[in-house]
Amino acid sequence: MSEKTQPETDQAAERTRRSKKQKIDDLAESGAVSEGDGVSLWMSAWRRLRVNPVFLIGLTIIVLFVILAAVAPWLAPKDPSTRYLIGEISPQSNPVPPPQEGFPLGADNAGRDLLSRLIVGSRQTLIVGVMATLGGLTGGVILGTLAGGLGGWVDASVMRIVDVMLSIPSLLMAFSIAALFANPSQWTVIIAIAIIQIPIFARLLRGSMLAQRTSDHVLAARALGVKPAPIIFRHMLPNSLSPVIVQSTLVLATAIIDAAALSFLGLGNPDDSIPEWGAMLGKAQQFFNTYPHLAVYPALCIIVVALGFTLMGESMREALDPKSRR
Repeated sequence: MSEKTQPETDQAAERTRRSKKQKIDDLAESGAVSEGDGVSLWMSAWRRLRVNPVFLIGLTIIVLFVILAAVAPWLAPKDPSTRYLIGEISPQSNPVPPPQEGFPLGADNAGRDLLSRLIVGSRQTLIVGVMATLGGLTGGVILGTLAGGLGGWVDASVMRIVDVMLSIPSLLMAFSIAALFANPSQWTVIIAIAIIQIPIFARLLRGSMLAQRTSDHVLAARALGVKPAPIIFRHMLPNSLSPVIVQSTLVLATAIIDAAALSFLGLGNPDDSIPEWGAMLGKAQQFFNTYPHLAVYPALCIIVVALGFTLMGESMREALDPKSRR
């Protein structure tokens, strides 16, 4: 009985060994780089994002907004600065011309076509939002790289400055910075919003770089005698930018809202012949009780665009964050 059992046991063990070896070989073949199955972090995230309806909705809104801003001067049916219906305005009986032929949304209190001003105003809103976000991103990357890459007293000094900036409400700080300029302009709004965004990017990048300092590839580079500067700029910084890039899409939505708020408070471009959604909203407040559409249309534009950037940013954050992956 034992003589028959032993060969059968050996044969079963051999079959099991061959089966495991075959599984390992299949796994190695399926993960071969030549077949293109290995993907980067961004490609893996894109595979999830392209079937995410929330991301697709946000992306659609943003693409339409960018296209509208790019072709706004040619798409607008009329000149947004020309007072076509100024003759119909009566301060007592008809301060705002209603919708009519050639003016589907009517005109503002200066007789200018409201639809054309909304279309052209998208370009100014996009310019302010993008330029402010790029300014904040640049400043945040510089401070975050210094703090997370060098550490020590540099990290402590930079982060104390960042903590002070974060302790002040962002809109209050932006209002204070914009009020320092003697002549308000579009650049006043851009600079003010860029400054309040710097600590957001700096703190996020600093945290990502601190996590990279103990990673295997950084430790290996240090063991090989690589100098600190190449380690920071070749190993730590490129691998720490993913969350910062995602955050920039979320901050862009906030930048558009903050820019509208500063323009609403009168700290934007004083030349109202150049339409901008926030400035249009501020000019409409005196007619809100009787002609609310002057404020509703630019407010809806701001809300929809900010929602698009928020939906896309949140979807990208979840797709790139291992803890949030589904």
